[in-house]
Amino acid sequence: MSTHTQNLRHLQTLLMSFHPVIVIESVEEERIQSLLEKATADLQLMAFDWSISQGMGRLQGAQNHWNNEYAPPGSNRQTLEKTEDPLDVLRHILSMSTRGLYWLKDFAPHLEEAAIARQFREVAHLFSYNQSAFILTGEQVSLPREVAHEAVYFDLPLPSPVELKQAIDSAIRSCRGRVQVNLSSQDEQQLIKAVQGMTLKQTKKVIAYAAIADGQLNTEDIGHVLERKTQVIRETGLLDYIAPEKNTAQLGGFENMRQWLSRARTGYSNRAKAFGLTPPKGILIVGIQGCGKSLAAKTIARQWQMPLLKLDTSQIYDKYIGASEKNLRQALSLAEKMAPAVLWIDEIEKSMGQSDSDTDGGLSRRLFGSFLTWLQEKSEEVFVVATANDLSRLPPELLRKGRFDEIFFVDLPDAKERDTIFQIQMTRHQQNPNRFDLNRLVIASDGFSGAEIEQVVVSALYHALYEKCPVDTALIEHTIKSTVPLSVSRREDLERLRAIAQSRFVSVK
Repeated sequence: MSTHTQNLRHLQTLLMSFHPVIVIESVEEERIQSLLEKATADLQLMAFDWSISQGMGRLQGAQNHWNNEYAPPGSNRQTLEKTEDPLDVLRHILSMSTRGLYWLKDFAPHLEEAAIARQFREVAHLFSYNQSAFILTGEQVSLPREVAHEAVYFDLPLPSPVELKQAIDSAIRSCRGRVQVNLSSQDEQQLIKAVQGMTLKQTKKVIAYAAIADGQLNTEDIGHVLERKTQVIRETGLLDYIAPEKNTAQLGGFENMRQWLSRARTGYSNRAKAFGLTPPKGILIVGIQGCGKSLAAKTIARQWQMPLLKLDTSQIYDKYIGASEKNLRQALSLAEKMAPAVLWIDEIEKSMGQSDSDTDGGLSRRLFGSFLTWLQEKSEEVFVVATANDLSRLPPELLRKGRFDEIFFVDLPDAKERDTIFQIQMTRHQQNPNRFDLNRLVIASDGFSGAEIEQVVVSALYHALYEKCPVDTALIEHTIKSTVPLSVSRREDLERLRAIAQSRFVSVK
């Protein structure tokens, strides 16, 4: 069953089961209109829409100007006079006594007024008996408590590959006669993959721009489309996108985890699918701060040649009721549309860890529950890499066997790993590692994390620039001795973490 058909059936089921208020949080009004017109036509319901600028009008099932069921419809609207005012339109709907669907665009802010909210509730009460419904839409729909209990949220997922192909074909048709199209069937599939995660409007714009810019649409334009998609994803504020070719992460050590990941990678193969195996869900990496957990996430994406999506947990939380949960659903849905991909959740305990329910109204617990449900039920090839520093703030359910495919523990780097880290950092900063006594530096840096070693090298370089002196082993060793590592300043915390983790989790080494 196609995504479009699933959406249609779900909406029709809500309408037939006496839900008087249906909320769709989306700015894709043309997709919404197509969906509503199809739903009401099948159920033989009348359909009306309203905006404060145009008032209320009847939707007449207009000719679809993209010539397919997924694309936005044309305009064939009978407007009713004197219905621009929110209170007036509600009174007009009440007087009509017409069984139908009433689409109110950007109406939620008006419900803050007592008279409008009261009238809305009275009409909604009548709707609950005759299978009529209000459809409330907007980018973010926040309802007053007295209205919210009547509402059900309808998730309009991002366009499916079938819908995206329709949009691409439409964009190409709009450029007919002005551009030359040189795409093989394989190129077309890659192009569809490149626009996954974008809306239909965004897809049409980016394809048309790529074609018109140089008068042709070919394989090279796939890269241009991916660059634009990176911007689109970042504009959501929920995910950061790092393309495989832009990912230059290097990680020293972690041999045990590397071997595990090599085995897990086979879970995406056709042979694994033939065996009925599901793709790996992901891993949780816990350990000491600055020891490469975040770098590991980047390295996994680079080695697997998958895009890296970083979930910005600070942007998930919102002051409006239900908005935080919606942001998380949107971010996870976007990650699925980008599959295969690596989803990186840094310091997961800060966004979904244990908290006093009195301080956040249980929001952290709800987000955590939603995430666990998604992690268990997801069908797309999204490999989750979650990192955590503070075990005490992680809910016990997250650490239960089977939530993640494996839980790894990262301790301070040993001598061999510190040697590798010094070489990586020196090379990165245009210093030849062979000029230094690495064995001497490795001994001096016992107890240092990878991040602390990096900072030692950087600090030594700044000192050399300021003093106009050479960067040598003695300077770096002096910088090491001037630094107090976490293994000293937070010895008790680290020993406690090590005692718990070493008996319960798998070492990355």
